[in-house]
Amino acid sequence: MCAWNVLLVDDDKLLAKGTAKLIQRLGGHQVVIADEPAEIIDRCRSQLVDIVLMDVNLPGAEWEGQAISGADLAHVLKTHPETTHLPIIMVTAYAMLNERQALLDQSQADALCVKPITNYQALLELIDHLCNREPQPSEDEGVEG
Repeated sequence: MCAWNVLLVDDDKLLAKGTAKLIQRLGGHQVVIADEPAEIIDRCRSQLVDIVLMDVNLPGAEWEGQAISGADLAHVLKTHPETTHLPIIMVTAYAMLNERQALLDQSQADALCVKPITNYQALLELIDHLCNREPQPSEDEGVEG
């Protein structure tokens, strides 16, 4: 496994800190936490981000004067020439099985991870797969690539 620069987008600071610590400890990755759309887009354009873990719900987040969800923000990143290459994993606690594909289609994200994350090894394998194009990790509950 390589060490990647992970941008973790989540409005829940406590949960984000715990997730970041586990990703750093178990995977050796560098993790930056953000929840403001302008900061997220600037970081992604900076070339210092290898992958984005994007929470679907970002209450109070605004971009260009409009409320924006994580799925919409992922779509902005995936359709902008400077950031289209970035792999994005959507993270949500609310996607029912039948809603997951619609969420991936809306966001244009590369994968989906269901909260609470219980299998960090599967998440780390997915991160490596998306960043390094390693062999597809085995499918595990809660992580879909």
